[in-house]
Amino acid sequence: MISGVINVYKEPGYTSHDVVAKLRGILKQKKIGHMGTLDPYAVGVLPVCLGKGTKLCDILSEKDKTYKAVLLLGQETDTQDSTGNIINKAEEDKLNALDQTEVFTTIKSFIGDYAQIPPMFSAIKINGQKLYNLARRGEEVERPARQCKIVDITITDVDLPRVEMIVTCSKGTYIRTLCHDIGNKLGVYGCMDKLERTRVERFKVEESITLEQIEKARDDGRLKDYIVPVDQMLDKYSKCIVSEKFDKLIYNGNKFTAGNTLLRMNFEDKQKVRVYAQNGDFIGIYEFDAHKQIYKPVKIFL
Repeated sequence: MISGVINVYKEPGYTSHDVVAKLRGILKQKKIGHMGTLDPYAVGVLPVCLGKGTKLCDILSEKDKTYKAVLLLGQETDTQDSTGNIINKAEEDKLNALDQTEVFTTIKSFIGDYAQIPPMFSAIKINGQKLYNLARRGEEVERPARQCKIVDITITDVDLPRVEMIVTCSKGTYIRTLCHDIGNKLGVYGCMDKLERTRVERFKVEESITLEQIEKARDDGRLKDYIVPVDQMLDKYSKCIVSEKFDKLIYNGNKFTAGNTLLRMNFEDKQKVRVYAQNGDFIGIYEFDAHKQIYKPVKIFL
């Protein structure tokens, strides 16, 4: 079984679930999961966890993400992007009266904490039902606002009614809802016209590879060149090596004392570390209890 994380470039027309399903066929293994859904027509970085790496999904999905988006002003759609049905259009005079300074100021005002009402066309569940299923039946329900954070917005081009921008944001942020809200604040409506995710954690779009390229790398025996090992994904944590005679403890996922380590390290209380067997096997993430001088398992990757 292959374990680690691969930086997939999701092409238009595929759902994130489609990418996972196709990878299962290419790699001939079932244990695969992605970190953060992309809309079907959106493109870009989709980190996919393989094998033992699937235990990283919840950790890595919390990371900030960066997108390159095109905001289209002047219309509102039922999906909040340009693929949906137009439900409102701005008056031509009002749209033509917009100036770049007003657009810049309004867009920049969204930087910071932001209470965002998720779109009806989303996978969020309300009373046990996914919103997009209700939306397809023509139903709309009240959705509580969810706190998210816009870390930064850089406007790269303005050719009204379109605005190109780069957005870095927290987990759970809908860029199409951001576009919708910017349009409403300007008083002319708005929707998302294009979306490319350019970064998730360390994964950048220029280093991503398509499903076709993954299949070719498999056939050429070069697949490992594109897979980040599980422990490298956690390299912000210090390394702790356990003496060989205590292998039974760590291979069973048990806690162990500071005296069981190969080198005595001065870790702080509650500090998390990567634990390895003396032969180099990565065991998992442990937390150090400085008072009891023990390491307690947090997440085991064996």
